[in-house]
Amino acid sequence: MDLQGKNVLVAGCGISGIASAALLHKVGAKVILFDTNENLQKEDVERKFDTDVRITIVLGQLDEALIGKLDLVVLSPGVPADADFVKVLREHKLPIWGEVELAYRFAKGRIAAITGTNGKTTTTALTGEIMRDYFQSVFVVGNIGNAYTKEALHTTDESITVAEISSFQLETIEKFCPHVAAILNITPDHLNRHHTMQAYVEAKESIVKNQTEEDFCVLNYEDTYTRDFGSRAPGRIIWFSSARKLADGFFLQDDVIYKASGGKTEALLNTAETKLLGLHNMENIMAAIAICDAFKVPMDSILSSVRAFRAVEHRIEYVATKRGVDYYNDSKGTNPDAAIKGIQAMKKPTVLIGGGYDKESTYDEWIESFDGKVKLLVLIGQTREKIAECAKAHGISSIVLADSFEEAMDICIRESVPGDAVLLSPACASWGMFPNYEVRGKRFKEIVHAIED
Repeated sequence: MDLQGKNVLVAGCGISGIASAALLHKVGAKVILFDTNENLQKEDVERKFDTDVRITIVLGQLDEALIGKLDLVVLSPGVPADADFVKVLREHKLPIWGEVELAYRFAKGRIAAITGTNGKTTTTALTGEIMRDYFQSVFVVGNIGNAYTKEALHTTDESITVAEISSFQLETIEKFCPHVAAILNITPDHLNRHHTMQAYVEAKESIVKNQTEEDFCVLNYEDTYTRDFGSRAPGRIIWFSSARKLADGFFLQDDVIYKASGGKTEALLNTAETKLLGLHNMENIMAAIAICDAFKVPMDSILSSVRAFRAVEHRIEYVATKRGVDYYNDSKGTNPDAAIKGIQAMKKPTVLIGGGYDKESTYDEWIESFDGKVKLLVLIGQTREKIAECAKAHGISSIVLADSFEEAMDICIRESVPGDAVLLSPACASWGMFPNYEVRGKRFKEIVHAIED
């Protein structure tokens, strides 16, 4: 697409916004980088670029004169599609893309796109490793932390792009079409952004809206939403299941992953051969195998990569054993369903850190999943009283409220004994205490490593 000389507004000065602005600058567009945060300093924004770029930076508000000159708007994922200034832009009949859509318009090669409430990052990272071990040109992009727009111009017709795609990114796609899409699961999350569960589900399902019968869609047979969606998805369906034998697809039975196809069933891998913990990770492995199998990666190569793969940072990540206590960083457990997977993976009495930013989630199912494992619940952040009330309603009384993350860690270190585990799996976003879950997880690890033996 030719954007040479076009006036393009990029909303948001984060990783995606900076990468989008840089791409647009390279293809000759006249870029206006906008952020509603008027407290940002233009000099600080300019320093985020790797090279000198000629762009206009606007902070605070957009004026009518500028809006009247625009040809295109690109929204960063963190910018709500229903924000007040976006509504004004829509009233001016301007085309509005997301960062993923912009990247797709300039990228080449084939795409594997992965979404779902939980498991996206692990599945994307594993799929990326499998692809890299077989193909020469592979890019792993998206919500995993590497902006798609940063890599789009480097792709070729032979490239494979593996993309972790969030519901925020899917709100603003138009032509984006992965050859293989995967929806791992759908459980309530981000309702403060999407407002209704139906809107959230529709955003997730839109990942396949441009697919044809020549494309593939990998779906979880054990998730109510994705199983129902299988009858409506346009591409060829590949199922995976962690609870039953399938006549066609990938399934887990007696700790062995199988592939069923054409009336034959083949044992692929014993779960003991992998370095990942928990049933949810077996689902992630099956999804990654299914995606790569659809790309015709030889199964021997796929399984070799799976055996070598280690857990991603911040997802039930073993940190260290200090004074006989195991410490696990599951900072990426940013919603109750993800945090359920974290506590289910624990095999020892657990001191659990929970709480954080309120995304209007409910916590009953998470509390019920404790199953007697949690010896002490240490709560922090905006949701600590809300979670405490829920826990008490479910008969849990060993609860401590901490005023800071450091205080919470002090309590965990003091109250744990040899043979225990300490788990950071908050069931909440980090905002309000940390910029993101990565910073929260790194702080956890810093404190753990500083414990004297």
